[in-house]
Amino acid sequence: MSPNNSSQSQLKSSDALRDVRYEIRGQLANHALDLEKRGYEIISLNIGNPGLYGFRTPETMRLAMIENLAQAEPYCHQKGIFPAREAVVMQQQSRGVMGVSADDVFIGNGVSELIDLSLRALLNPGDEVLVPSPDYPLWSAAVTLNGGKAVHYRCAEDDAFKPDLDHIERHISSKTRAIVVINPNNPSGAVYDRATLQGIVDLAEKHGLVLMSDEIYDQMVYDGAEFIPMAELVENAVCLTYSGLSKIYRACGYRVGWCVFSGDLDRAADYRHGMELLSALRLCANVPGQWAVQTALGGFQSIQQLVQPGGRLHQSRQAILERVESSDYLHVERPMGAMYAFLRLDDRFAGKLDDQAFALDLLENHHVLVAPGSSFNTRYTNHFRITTLPDTDTLNIVFDRIEACLEQHR
Repeated sequence: MSPNNSSQSQLKSSDALRDVRYEIRGQLANHALDLEKRGYEIISLNIGNPGLYGFRTPETMRLAMIENLAQAEPYCHQKGIFPAREAVVMQQQSRGVMGVSADDVFIGNGVSELIDLSLRALLNPGDEVLVPSPDYPLWSAAVTLNGGKAVHYRCAEDDAFKPDLDHIERHISSKTRAIVVINPNNPSGAVYDRATLQGIVDLAEKHGLVLMSDEIYDQMVYDGAEFIPMAELVENAVCLTYSGLSKIYRACGYRVGWCVFSGDLDRAADYRHGMELLSALRLCANVPGQWAVQTALGGFQSIQQLVQPGGRLHQSRQAILERVESSDYLHVERPMGAMYAFLRLDDRFAGKLDDQAFALDLLENHHVLVAPGSSFNTRYTNHFRITTLPDTDTLNIVFDRIEACLEQHR
């Protein structure tokens, strides 16, 4: 039969994708590419990708890769090269996380792959995972793709986007397997205090749940905010900590992340074995980038200069706060970490302009690309996220265009 025979049915994508969303690189982003092909210059604020905004990976990391290229040609161990895993162990120990060895560390092609592998190794069909709302949508998508159900717990703006501990506990059921924590948070920029984190740990230990702590922005905090590693607080639960080179070290394209098992490691033995099996099936993570890990974690932490007063990330964040403060149409809960601002449209637009319509108008008529807030699994539709990575001049242009757009709808 001819492959072009019209009697053949249209190929459909998997039913598993029906409830999967990732609008950060979805229809709006594709529309922005179409506009660029037609000659328009689009200011894209939808993705936290430092390299696109002039941030360079530290030179020492680049040199570490180059000097070890000859050793990077074969496959390595499925968990990653030993120097990289040992460097992660030493970082964990410096943060008060003891009892962890290189055998408890998995290197992956970015944190994204490790999220997928760790959920696949844990979940059976119908299992539930507690995920924050707003969340980084990969978490909800990965739970769904691995046969689970993402149950969202509230992080309310009027409480600085902190996790609602009572809301979490009310949603724990016999099917709940894990609690996801994103700290510092994407998209809200919240940085959680010790009492909040301890409360989540207590719930996990009480109900026998796995803690999955996404800490990819761990050193990106502002105005004296304190980052507290979740694993530091855990004793009687299994804790997985995720981090990598993408954000703090501005090396998104290297695709190097890590996942560390800590806490009740005896209880985690079979789970860790399942993770090792899945890691072996994909052979190994990108090897050249792994040679930058030891240098990154052991060397000078240049991120500190960027987030302190006078540093570029601090200045850009401050420019956003000042523009929102002077606006009649926008509000924001002050982001204390990460590289985003989660902006709220004024109540005057309620029922007239939701986040999707606003983002489309802003893109088509003002050539600025943002991520609608509902993309982050919120029930409300009056927020949008921008990255704080552009320089202050670009951000002022962006806010001039946002104000012009909203002025038309006021």
